[in-house]
This record gives sequence, C-alpha cells and structure tokens, in this order.
Amino acid sequence: MRVFNSRRFVAMLSKESLQILRDPASLLIAFALPPFLLFLFGYAVNLDTARTRIGLAMLDNSDAALSLESAYRSSRWFDVQTSNSVAPLKTDLVAGRVRGIVVIPQDFGRLTASDAASIEVITDGSLPNTASFVAAYAEGVRQTWAAGQVAEKGRPLAAAPIETDARYWFNPELTSRFFLVPGSMAIVLTIIGTLLTALVIAREWERGTMEALMATPLSMVEFIATKVIPYFLLGLASAFICTVLAVTVFGVPFRGSAPALLLIVSAFLVPALGQGLFISAATKNQFVASQIALLTAFLPALLLSGFLYEISSMPGWVQILTYAVPVRYLMPLLQSVFLAGDIWPLFLPNILAMLGFGLVFFLATSRVTRRRIA
Repeated sequence: MRVFNSRRFVAMLSKESLQILRDPASLLIAFALPPFLLFLFGYAVNLDTARTRIGLAMLDNSDAALSLESAYRSSRWFDVQTSNSVAPLKTDLVAGRVRGIVVIPQDFGRLTASDAASIEVITDGSLPNTASFVAAYAEGVRQTWAAGQVAEKGRPLAAAPIETDARYWFNPELTSRFFLVPGSMAIVLTIIGTLLTALVIAREWERGTMEALMATPLSMVEFIATKVIPYFLLGLASAFICTVLAVTVFGVPFRGSAPALLLIVSAFLVPALGQGLFISAATKNQFVASQIALLTAFLPALLLSGFLYEISSMPGWVQILTYAVPVRYLMPLLQSVFLAGDIWPLFLPNILAMLGFGLVFFLATSRVTRRRIA
C-alpha cells in the first residue's frame, strides 16, 4: 500500500496544471466558450412570446366589424395587416409574411345583433406552436371584444364571468432568458467537466507516458486526484464567469446565496469529471473519447435535462431515461438558486444524487485503469 506523499502529489498536480496552461484548446473551452454560449442562449435562442404578424380580412365594414378590427390592432400580441379579401393574405401566409389570417365575414354586423356572429381563423399548421398561439389569442381577443359589446348594450351575460388574476412567481415577466442563461451554465460545466477530462488519461496512453506513471509509487487516489483537481478549479472559474455575465450583462436576478451556488456547482463537477475520466480510461484514444463524451454527456445535457424541453412533456420511457443523466439534477438547482433562492429541500436530494453518480464513475475509473498497486 502506497503512503500519501505531499511532495509527489504537488509535483503531479503542477504537471497537470502546466499541461492545461500549455493547451490552447483547453483554455479556449474554459474561458471563451462560457461567454459564447451565454450570448447564444441569451440572445439567439428566444422562447418569449412576441408580437406576431397576422392578416385581417375585412369582408364587412359595419360598425361591429370596425370595432373588432380596432380590438385586434390594439392587441399587444398582434401586428395586423388588413385587406378587403382573403386571397392576398393567403399568398402572404404561404410565403411566411403573416402567421395567421382572421376573417371577419360578410354580414358580421347584422349577425352580431342576434349573437350568431363568428369569425374564421386560418393558421399555418407547418408551425404547430405558432399556429396554436395565433388561434388561441385571436379567439381570446374576440371573446374580450364580445364581452365588452355585451356590457355596452347593458345586457346580462349568459353566465357570470370569472375574473382571473394570474400571478407568475419567480419570473413575473416570463422572460425566457432568465431560465435559459442559468441553464446554459449546466451545458458549459458539462463540456468542461466531461469533454476536457475525457482526453486526460487517453492523452497519457497516446503519448506513451502512462507506462512511466504506472512505474512510479503514485497511488490510485493520488493519480485520480491530480487529474481531477485542475479541471475542477477550471470548472469553478467558468461557473464564476457565467454567473457574473448572467447577472451583469443579461440582468438575470440572483436570489440565492453564493455558498449555495458553489455547493451546487461543486457537486455537479464530481460526476461530470468522473464520467470524463471513466471514458478516457476506457477508450485510451482521444478522438474516440471526445466522440463518446459528446454523445453521452453533451447531447443528453441539451435534450434530456429539461433545459430546452420540459421533462414532464416527454414520453414516459424518456422521462425514466432522464434519471440516468446527472445534469438533470443540476438544471432545476441552477434555475432555482438564480430565480427563487436557496430551497434546500430541493437542493439536498439532487446534490446527493449527483454525488452518487460521481462515486460510481470514480470507482469505475479506478477499476478500468487496471493499476497494480499494492
């Protein structure tokens, strides 16, 4: 059994740190990638509901039709293009210049007097989300207008109206950037923790230095620790950059505490680094290791973590699959510490789950490396 030697440990740690500093690719990923991804997800990826351009076919020019037209024009959701016929608007819909058509039919004013009036909403089904949005909000504008008409005429409503007072906790403006930017931190940590460390041991095998390391009295714990610690610090530095940019540049609120964020990030780096080392030790080839890291870490982090797609809306078997993705446990913690604050009943189970994944990966790395140490 090898005894821990501080001098040997520091020497190996210095060697790994210098290797990172001499590798431009590692520095580029650690310090240039975080701002790039944050700006990409903060500005380029926008899930906010914005004003949508629609066509309004006015086949009637009665007072009721003109009043409804005014209601659509004053809506915060629509940018209205008016026409006296449907044909030119259909051409615009096919060309993508408008996302929907609202048709106010002939005799609309006369039919309104007998409460039998209706409108037609035409949408582009090739864009399902936009089509649903246009149809729902177009009907909402019509219903609001109809209720106003009934009130003006002093007639009782068919049913007592229910007033809804909506409150959105943690993100009152429903700004998508406020959850995309913290989520992008998880992607950055996944890349740094898994992709970079996936090359560490494989690089030693390819350069022929692994045999020399095996001939030294270096213990397995020392070997793994010297490989992990520099990238752990690199991950913390990237998380710090992401946090500063999120708060100062993107205006994301930070309602939690710095110690909670540090604990969350540190807990996630354990399975991320462990997975990268396991891939590196198992493949012994940098190219193969990088491809496996992308397939098993980056893509699941992007698609199965709840970052872009709600896990609850996925098929049942996919939801079960997400429990095997460590970043799935990180994503709600980052969004909560930024937008809601320190919620320890949520934090602790997820932190323990991430540490459990890390333990499994490090034990697997130790076994796969096949070190013969007494």
